[in-house]
Amino acid sequence: MSICVRRMLWDDIAQVRGIDLNCFPTMVPPTNYETEFVNPMAYYLVAYDKDIAPPEDISGRKSQKVLGFIGLWYMASEMHIINLAVHPDYRLLGVGELLLICGIGLSMELKAILMTLEVRLSNLAAQALYAKYGFSERGVRRAYYLDNSEDAGIMTLDNMYTPEYKAALHALKIRYLQTWKKSAEDTSFIVDMGCNAAE
Repeated sequence: MSICVRRMLWDDIAQVRGIDLNCFPTMVPPTNYETEFVNPMAYYLVAYDKDIAPPEDISGRKSQKVLGFIGLWYMASEMHIINLAVHPDYRLLGVGELLLICGIGLSMELKAILMTLEVRLSNLAAQALYAKYGFSERGVRRAYYLDNSEDAGIMTLDNMYTPEYKAALHALKIRYLQTWKKSAEDTSFIVDMGCNAAE
């Protein structure tokens, strides 16, 4: 696979919604991605495999297969990760990690003072990924999820611009490249996201 990341396009919305419903079938209320697309605070990035030829839809247009996405809101100089989801068929391939790397890169490009998110307390895999990239636990929102009243852990990254974090992030990017057999010189897998893995 050759995973790339770019901004979400209007033609991606149906696939993004499908991944969202597949990964979060009990989420209430569902996200309105048409509204999010024109929301000036919202930034959505999608991952796709550039080696998969995009199929034509009924109108003859070609649309790349979306493997996963990350949704972010930028407000009051803070970046909030709204959701991060990977299609079940493409998990454990580095898709979610690359989306997070690009989300952090975009946040730094926009000069966000911090990044924050809510994560289910039962979702240990997601918590581990966020912790790997420097997010730390800052509290709990009780009965945050409306589908089952599960609590959410609050995780925050607020030291993105320190020399220590920049060095750690660089090392994580290099490790990602090595794990997924990408060259540090080949940045074609990241499109205009301000998250060059070689930086």
